[in-house]
Amino acid sequence: MISWDVLSVFLTVVGIDIILSGDNAIVIGAAASRLPPEDRRRAISYGIIGAAVLRIFFAIIAFQLLKIVGLLLAGGLLLLWVAWTMWREFQAQEHETSVATETASEITSLGRRMGWKDRPFRQALTTIIVADVSMSLDNVLAVTGAAHDHLYILIFGLALSVLLMAVAAHYIANLLARYNWLMYVGIALVAFVAFRMIYDGGLEVGQALALV
Repeated sequence: MISWDVLSVFLTVVGIDIILSGDNAIVIGAAASRLPPEDRRRAISYGIIGAAVLRIFFAIIAFQLLKIVGLLLAGGLLLLWVAWTMWREFQAQEHETSVATETASEITSLGRRMGWKDRPFRQALTTIIVADVSMSLDNVLAVTGAAHDHLYILIFGLALSVLLMAVAAHYIANLLARYNWLMYVGIALVAFVAFRMIYDGGLEVGQALALV
């Protein structure tokens, strides 16, 4: 018989996963949405694998991470940088697509020969990796705090977060590629998560300094 305490912990972890995995999926989908379909799938796959590996690594040292004051604040600042980077790249790409030139095909051909074709992929992958570090940290800290001593719930929660992210990222990337204006919504959500982490992390640091 499952106790109410265990059930409440389980439901809390599932709720956290749904919220935070959705945020992570938005970053991966947004960063990959500006890429060609074949590169988009590759970037999403790398992003999901990276997030899974980071979640496992952070989970192994989760209880040590909980003792590090200021870690959540640092993660929030890192994620805020990701939101700013996504905004700049989106603005630059919007400007480029609005400027039509007669030599577009020649530039594209030259870009392929010079290796420019891979540059957007590397930029997208860098954004995804940095976001994965910050959001995986946030997810593991939140799930670990909610799971308490229930190790099996912690493991289930991390597995669920990766599964939810894998399903959502592909859908979000295709949606953003079709409707560009949704990118602003995605960036706003990422910035909101970053400010929340900064606020919570700042309170944590303030409490620690008050005790000194």
